[in-house]
Amino acid sequence: MPDDELTPDRADEDGPVFTSYGIASAVLGVIAVAAVALAAIIWTQHRGDVDELRYRTQAMQAAADWTGVLINMNKDTVDASMAKLHEGTVGELNADFEAAVSPYRELVQKLEARTTGQVDSVAVETIHQEQRDGAPAAPPQPELSALASRTDTVMVVATSISENAGGQEPQTVRWNLRLDVSDVDGRLLISRLEPIR
Repeated sequence: MPDDELTPDRADEDGPVFTSYGIASAVLGVIAVAAVALAAIIWTQHRGDVDELRYRTQAMQAAADWTGVLINMNKDTVDASMAKLHEGTVGELNADFEAAVSPYRELVQKLEARTTGQVDSVAVETIHQEQRDGAPAAPPQPELSALASRTDTVMVVATSISENAGGQEPQTVRWNLRLDVSDVDGRLLISRLEPIR
């Protein structure tokens, strides 16, 4: 047998190792893998943003509901309203509830007012604070860190109209409140009440 028949085809040995189709296929494969990875990253980020917006909406709703009870307190409903408000608190506000809310109770009882109020606007306050060494600032209530998985500050602007029993003209009261809303085992509770002047 001639030697040519025993050796592989010489044309294969002299040709390129990778064809242009092979290179193009490899490049397209890399691009496809990169596109899938980028789509996964975008989707994950989108889901995180949607979850964050949902949580913030729930925190604002909790603050608005709690404020609604506070600004609609009447002489006839003051005890029930105070119980409902107390039930929706945690932390320092819960511990010092009577001291924190007693001015509102005393005002309603003294004036024997019938109050109708509405929440005008609600917003989550975002403040980026750092200590001098670059570490995040400590939360306002460190004891909450054991109870609450998260605390957000919510600003509430509301208006109420109080009609006194003495036949005086109705009085409009503007409410500007800063509330901390803490997530305690899935329940959104108010942990701080601060009137803004």
